[in-house]
Amino acid sequence: MPRFSTFPLLTSACLAGVLLLTACSPKYDWREVHGSSTPFAVVLPAKPASHTRNINLDGIQVNMTMTAAEVDGVTFAVGITELPDAMQAQKALDSMKTALVRNIGGTIRQEKSSTVNGVPTTEIEASGPAVPGAEQPRLMLARFIAQDRHAYQLVVVGQENAVERDAADAFFTSFKLK
Repeated sequence: MPRFSTFPLLTSACLAGVLLLTACSPKYDWREVHGSSTPFAVVLPAKPASHTRNINLDGIQVNMTMTAAEVDGVTFAVGITELPDAMQAQKALDSMKTALVRNIGGTIRQEKSSTVNGVPTTEIEASGPAVPGAEQPRLMLARFIAQDRHAYQLVVVGQENAVERDAADAFFTSFKLK
């Protein structure tokens, strides 16, 4: 009766296990972030930093708070502003969209409007030229949401080959208004 050697089988199983563990290594360290003065929650892929500054949204002076995290050159960010009244929300979102596309020197590839959790949402995909020293053009995925007097922008931007669609989807779908 021939003997069956378990060594090749064991070696193959160990190699497969190592490859699986390597593929699942935690590139992203997802953590939930809550707005300090605005009612939202979102999951970001690394420890975030926040910054507030005054901006001009087509003649409307407001403070915008950006909370962002970066992983491997890809930035995930949420921008929030409170407007003087709810009627200015759509104008503010249009201004935010224009400014973001202009910031990457880009053009909009796709744009769609939908309703997410009962809230009207605009989504865009835009591309811009590569930054100096980068090989790939930049890709920006963004969502714009207005609720009451608040306007929100959710942005994922980085070199096109570095932006992982699954990670961007996880970020976008985690956003909840309270």
